[in-house]
Amino acid sequence: MKRHFCNRVIGLAAGTVVFGAISACGGAGGGLDVADGGIRGTGSSVGPVSGFGSVFVNGVEFSTDDIPNREVESNDGITAEGLLSEGMILRVEGEWFDDGEGTAEKLSYDDTLRGPVDLVTADPSGAGEFVTLSVMGQSVRVDRQTVVRGTTYATLLGEPSITDHVRVSAWRQADGSYRAGYIAVINPDLTSIELEGTLSAVDISQNQFTIGTITVEYDENSVSFGSDLTEANLINGAVLEVEGTLSGSVLTAATIDRDDARRFSRSSADDIEFTAIIDAPYTASGISSRPGEFTMGGLTVRVTDATELDDSITLDELTEGLLIQVEGQFVSDTVVEAEEIEIRDGNAKVKGVVSSSADNSFLVGGVEVRISSTTAFTVEDGSGISFQTLPIGSTTVEVEGIEKEQGADVFIEALKVEVDDEIADFDDRDLYELEGKLTSITPSTITVLGVSIDAGPAVYDSNTQSEIIDRFDDGELLILEVEYSRNGNNFIADEIDLEESDDD
Repeated sequence: MKRHFCNRVIGLAAGTVVFGAISACGGAGGGLDVADGGIRGTGSSVGPVSGFGSVFVNGVEFSTDDIPNREVESNDGITAEGLLSEGMILRVEGEWFDDGEGTAEKLSYDDTLRGPVDLVTADPSGAGEFVTLSVMGQSVRVDRQTVVRGTTYATLLGEPSITDHVRVSAWRQADGSYRAGYIAVINPDLTSIELEGTLSAVDISQNQFTIGTITVEYDENSVSFGSDLTEANLINGAVLEVEGTLSGSVLTAATIDRDDARRFSRSSADDIEFTAIIDAPYTASGISSRPGEFTMGGLTVRVTDATELDDSITLDELTEGLLIQVEGQFVSDTVVEAEEIEIRDGNAKVKGVVSSSADNSFLVGGVEVRISSTTAFTVEDGSGISFQTLPIGSTTVEVEGIEKEQGADVFIEALKVEVDDEIADFDDRDLYELEGKLTSITPSTITVLGVSIDAGPAVYDSNTQSEIIDRFDDGELLILEVEYSRNGNNFIADEIDLEESDDD
C-alpha cells in the first residue's frame, strides 16, 4: 500500500503559503470554530456523508431546512435525509461558505450496486487491511475506512457466505473494480437489483449484453433509458448502470443509465467540490501557469499555479487509486480547474480504549486524535454515536486517519472513528495497536505517531531490529505496525511489524 504523509498546506505560486486550523466537526456533532466569511462556492458538492444534524459532506455542514420534507432524490429507497448513512456518496446542490456551513437545495443519492454476493475474500497477505466482495461479478474492495452496516468488518475478514443482498455506495477504480465508501447487508429482493459495470457481448439484435457474470436482457419498447442514452449507446466497453429483476444470472432491465460518474456532472452553477479516486495520475503540461492535470470521477482536473495542495501532498503523489477531495470550477463540461486539493485516504491508525478527551481531540495509547468536519463516527453494530458521547476508559475504538504534524505535535486527523459495541475486558484496556511512520529509533525505543515506546530486539517480527535501524538511517520512509501495552506511565512494545510498500 502506498503511504502519503501530510502535514501542511502549500500553494504552487511562488511565495504563496496558506495555513489552516483544524475546526470542530460535523461527524462529531459539534459546531464549527472558524472565521466568518462569504460564499465560497455555488454548485454541487459530492462526497461521502460524514455526519448529521444537517448533512455533512466534504467538510461542509449543509442545512437541509429549505428542502421540503428533507427529501432525497433517489430511486433506491433512500428517499429522505433520515435514511442516509455515513459513508454513502451523496450529491448536494446548493452553496457553501467560508465558515464551513452551507445551504442545500437538493440532495441526490444512487446505489452503485445492489444485489447478491458471490464471494467474500480477505486480504491474502493476512494483514486484514481489506476484504474483497464479488457482487454479481463486480469486485468491491471494503477496507477499514468503509462504513459497514448489517455486518461488521471483523465478520467479513472471516470470509462468510452472505446469503442476503448488499447495498454498495462506491467509487469506480481505473481497473474497473470498486472501492466502497459504504456497504450494508440488506434483505434480498430480486425485483430490485442494481448493477454497474463494463458492457461486453453486446447484441442489439437480441436485446442483450453482459456485465461481469450477468446477462442483461431488455425490451426495447419498455426499457427506460436515462441521461439522454439510446440503444445506440449500448456498445462493448461502455460503462453503464442497469436496474431491474434478477433470475439466476439473467437481469431483465427496467432502466439503463450512465454509470455513477454522472454524480459529478456540471450543474447550472460552475463551482464543485468532490471526493473521488484518481483514475489517471498527474502529468505535467509544460505550461508555467498550468503545470499539469489528472483525471478523477470521469473529469479532467487542471492544476494551476494558484492551486493549493493541502497536507503536504506533492504533485507526483497524485497517483492512480488515491482518494482525494478537489474544490474548483468547471471551465467546460469535462474540465475542472482546481482551487484546492486535499487527501481523503487514511495512512495511519490507532486502536484501543480512549484515555481522555478535550475540545475536538482525544487520546488513545498516547496517540493524539483530532476530529474535523470530515470525521465519521460509527458503532460496530450500526447504532449512532458522536464525539460528545464517545466512551472514555471502557470501550475500544479504532481510528483511521491521516498522520499530520503541527509544529512539534504529531497527531492523527481522523477520517473514521469506529466504536466497539461491547465494553472491553478489564485486562484489555491497556492494550493498543497503531500504524504510522517511524520517526525515531534506538536499540531500546521507537517513536511512532508521536508516542515513544520501549522496544528491544526480541519484539521485532518479520524484520530484525538492526535491519530496520539501518534502513531508517539510510533515509528510508518506514511504516510500522505496533502492538503495545501501557505499564504505568510507559508504553512497551509487544510486537513490531514493518509494512512493506506495494512499490517494493
